[in-house]
Amino acid sequence: MSKKVRVRFAPSPTGPLHIGGVRTALFNYLFAKKYGGDFVLRIEDTDQNRYVEGAEDYIIKSLDWCGMPFDEGPGKNEKFGPYRQSERKHLYKQYADDLIASGNAYYAFDTAEQLDAERKGHEAEGKTFIYNWHNREKGRLVNSLVLTEAETKAKIEAGDDYVIRFKSPQDETLQLTDIIRGNMKIDTNVLDDKVLFKSDGMPTYHLANIVDDHLMEITHVIRGEEWLPSLALHQLLYNAFGWDAPEFAHLPLILKPTGKGKLSKRDGDKMGFPVFPLEYTATDGTVSRGYKEDGYFPEAVINFLAFLGWNPGTEQEIFSLEQLVADFDLARVNKAGARFDPDKTKWFNHQYMQQQLDLDLAKTFKARQPELADIDVNYIALTVGLIKERATFVSDFWDLSHFFFTAPTAYDEKASKKALKEGTADIMTKVIELVNVTEDFTVENLQTNIKGWITDNDIGFGKVMMPLRLALVGALQGPDVFDIMYLIGKAETVKRIEALVKSI
Repeated sequence: MSKKVRVRFAPSPTGPLHIGGVRTALFNYLFAKKYGGDFVLRIEDTDQNRYVEGAEDYIIKSLDWCGMPFDEGPGKNEKFGPYRQSERKHLYKQYADDLIASGNAYYAFDTAEQLDAERKGHEAEGKTFIYNWHNREKGRLVNSLVLTEAETKAKIEAGDDYVIRFKSPQDETLQLTDIIRGNMKIDTNVLDDKVLFKSDGMPTYHLANIVDDHLMEITHVIRGEEWLPSLALHQLLYNAFGWDAPEFAHLPLILKPTGKGKLSKRDGDKMGFPVFPLEYTATDGTVSRGYKEDGYFPEAVINFLAFLGWNPGTEQEIFSLEQLVADFDLARVNKAGARFDPDKTKWFNHQYMQQQLDLDLAKTFKARQPELADIDVNYIALTVGLIKERATFVSDFWDLSHFFFTAPTAYDEKASKKALKEGTADIMTKVIELVNVTEDFTVENLQTNIKGWITDNDIGFGKVMMPLRLALVGALQGPDVFDIMYLIGKAETVKRIEALVKSI
């Protein structure tokens, strides 16, 4: 690419960052890093009525947790700053005025009541009201296209409310190109004259977005499909300013698990999965779950998000962030919506669980489990190594490993009926003898001695191994019996078998 790649992630600080927004940030990040470019964070806070205190900080923390820190943005490498649109509002009026001067925009003084009357009049005739070429100069609407220059000036000086609207061209065919969706044609007669600037001194998204992308030298705009209907206006604005437009890529929607409709927080609440990267507490005290707090690894979140709309063209599914950067290609992003699969997200987390160091997992496990406060973390790490292949989250560890730390105080009723038979007490008493005479207390020696005795005496393995497991665990579950015996030690092993024998 001839110009240095510059992309921007431009969220609005109106609440927590939805997982769909994280996916947009990810695709921007991957594209920038693949081509040695810049990943810019811009906060689009022109809608002050919806601004939420702390939302910007939440966005930045979410990007950091996901391993996607921005290169340039609020408080960081501000060579094109400021990066909050509310701090750039002095810029936009000049560009709105330039559009009026060039004949590409006009002042509109219509009141809400006047516009509502127009809508109702159209509806009565079975039509849809669109403010554009077919009515903007007919005299019913109040704008600078029908007013004289003196009348327009007088209204502005009198403090009349106004907006500045873009003057959509008439009878033109607009050629649009999208990296993901290809070439498109738009009849400009169907476009409405969007509001670009309000009399309160704030631009609308459309004007601020175009001006900022131009001034920040953005080369590629990678954003959600919901912005596709705005592409025609944005291209027309670039044309009106005489600027080169960036390349556009509109990402597919993330769909509900059913495949119908856009994924929402309500879907997560209903089906028991988070839709936000980090836990979020709303102003009313409502707490929304986060992937971090639910026990997901950030690498797993990034991996499953990458596959929501993109595929590598191979059977490979596990990608590190570095591998994603190397393999990512917008040409392999799908047009169709990507169905969110909660079970698949857990599968990814399980895969990343297996890659973690046992000691790191043990430290996390110990920190969250009060019962482990006085247990050596290295011992905990040994138990983690035996049970993590059956875990999806660290929160699963206690149920899978509690018997390594505390002896069973009761025995599963169903397991007891299956494992305890006539003669079990005698068999277990003999196992105690075998354990006691095993001087070099290793997994291999225990296995050799006990399995050898079973074979030599032609006893069914189930008659020995099931009650032995029940004694150690309290249920018929857990890793290899001999691994359990080795880790809890000879004395504890004997103690637990004796307790079972007494209970029979």
